[in-house]
Amino acid sequence: MNVPNNWLVMRLSALGDVVLTTGVLSYLNNKYGWRFTFLTLKPWASVLEGHPAIDRIIPIDKEELRSGGEYTFFKQIAEEHEGKGLLDLHGTMRSRFLSLCWKGAVRRYPKFSLQRRLFLQTEGKLGGEKLLRFNVPQRYALAVEEDAPSRLELLPQIFLSEQEKQLGSTMCGDMAQGKPIVAIHPFSTHPNKAWFNDYWRELAAKLVSSGVHVVVVGVGNSPVSAGDGVTDLTGKTTLRETCAVLACSQVLVTGDSGPMHLAGGVQTPVVALFGPTHRAWGFYPEGLSDIVLEADEDCRPCSLHGKKVCDKEQICMRSIEPDRVLQSVLSLLA
Repeated sequence: MNVPNNWLVMRLSALGDVVLTTGVLSYLNNKYGWRFTFLTLKPWASVLEGHPAIDRIIPIDKEELRSGGEYTFFKQIAEEHEGKGLLDLHGTMRSRFLSLCWKGAVRRYPKFSLQRRLFLQTEGKLGGEKLLRFNVPQRYALAVEEDAPSRLELLPQIFLSEQEKQLGSTMCGDMAQGKPIVAIHPFSTHPNKAWFNDYWRELAAKLVSSGVHVVVVGVGNSPVSAGDGVTDLTGKTTLRETCAVLACSQVLVTGDSGPMHLAGGVQTPVVALFGPTHRAWGFYPEGLSDIVLEADEDCRPCSLHGKKVCDKEQICMRSIEPDRVLQSVLSLLA
């Protein structure tokens, strides 16, 4: 079978997973000259804008897929893109259903589901070899290649326009007045991955005392109030405006989250706080300056996404104390 030069990529969610595809598509474009159409959910579509290897983004509404029209929708997508390959970077029932409608080449990434279950159920004793060998972008690349490129070759890439860069620079300049900026993202989709509100407040206060301007990014109820040395942008910026702010920040402090990968995509160093989740899942930031802080607890990992209720009062997150985070941030600023 002839390998097509044009591919439809399917990765619907979540934000971090979509961002992690971007470096892989750049790699495939540079190596093979491949061009891409990208099918994803509407909330995440904007992070793909400006990517030089993506010719078209197809944003879809999750509710539309739940309405019972999946078969018609996927059949139409397959017909519209006949002659292209299908690059399934989601590996769900939906993406497999699309592949059943597809008339051309199909490549699907290995999720290592069995290894993940073994690793989780045996408290890290079994299944870890492949999981620790390949991170998520490398697993995406394995959909195409027999062995994965290095992690540094697949780092996420978000392409901001000159106008967006200027907007971010202006916003940061107005806020910080010449001080270094440390962005913090004090939110988590799953409560057990969340650092504690009192820790966020303590960290912010110590950063301000160290001569740093703190900017809060994300969506939610911020535990850190705006005031002298702190700007709260919670819910006030679009996804791409958030990227522009991160691009002119010196560091981002966050838990295991989508914005962690946004920062990587604009080459901003990250101090990432990992509790219930684990390196084996493949989501650790991989930038040369990135720092991962984690607890040495035997119960880690307790779940894949941090959904499991903790019966140890979240000791894995509580043990990562603000002074430890502060020193990591200051080391990057130095």
